[in-house]
Amino acid sequence: MPKKSNRATKAAKKKPNPEGVKSNSGEARAIVPSELPEMPRNPTPRAGEEAGRYVYGIIEVNEPSTFGKTSLGGTNESVYTVHHKDVAAVVSNTPIFIFDPTRENALAHEHLIENVMKTHTIIPMSFGTVFRTEQDIKEVLKSIYPSLKDLLKQMEGKLEFGIKVNWDRDHIIEELKRKDEEIHKFQTELAKKHLQSTYFARMQLGRMIDKALGQKAADYNREIYTALRSVCVASRDNKVIGDKMILNAAFLIDRDREKEFDVAVNKIAKQFAEKLSFKYTGPWPPYNFVNIRLKLERGTGSQS
Repeated sequence: MPKKSNRATKAAKKKPNPEGVKSNSGEARAIVPSELPEMPRNPTPRAGEEAGRYVYGIIEVNEPSTFGKTSLGGTNESVYTVHHKDVAAVVSNTPIFIFDPTRENALAHEHLIENVMKTHTIIPMSFGTVFRTEQDIKEVLKSIYPSLKDLLKQMEGKLEFGIKVNWDRDHIIEELKRKDEEIHKFQTELAKKHLQSTYFARMQLGRMIDKALGQKAADYNREIYTALRSVCVASRDNKVIGDKMILNAAFLIDRDREKEFDVAVNKIAKQFAEKLSFKYTGPWPPYNFVNIRLKLERGTGSQS
């Protein structure tokens, strides 16, 4: 049965799922490295240059708070909050430059967010989100305050878990050749006519196998989602990687139903133990269920 792992990985941007939690795309944008004009990769600030602020996420809190120190970029900076009313950005000081997404930097980013998540609902920001000043951050928080409050309410008490499912593709193909009536019949005919080596026969057989593989993967996915639907708030289907992965999904769970979700995952994994391999990770902040991007229009503080 799969064991949960919380090894940090870089979160990718995902397409919205129509069945998932409503996103706030368009109401708030994040500064991503490509949007920072002429950002150097040299971490040393120029003489007289004010340090920037690296933003990890947004939380709801009234009083100034601290969250220890971060090793991001090889620094040892304190992590603290920048406020507008009762929402705050969790930040640390940083030179103005583009952070390379090295394993060390990604882990530092993830670990800090996980630490905040222990005591607060957090809207996580994309890796490398940097603002020049605290005032810039305050202006953005002010400009999208209603959207942030709504999203924080939606995500309150929620956790994200990831499930990746793999199969032995070659083994499945051999099984299809034996058990799929159409494929088995076609192979038998090929053998009788000694056409195994002909190009068009191989192409036709390949198309038949690909179609059967797709249907089988869809059937497995349907059963997995059905088994987990009753214990999750929302789910999101992400792009699979390679030809062995058939499912790469994120599930949004109420924190107080985590044990129920564990039981359901292990039950479905045991059911398909001889066919499928499950990788189960979490808990994470809701990376796949928020689509919030922050960007300051300089001099106006308006949203883009």
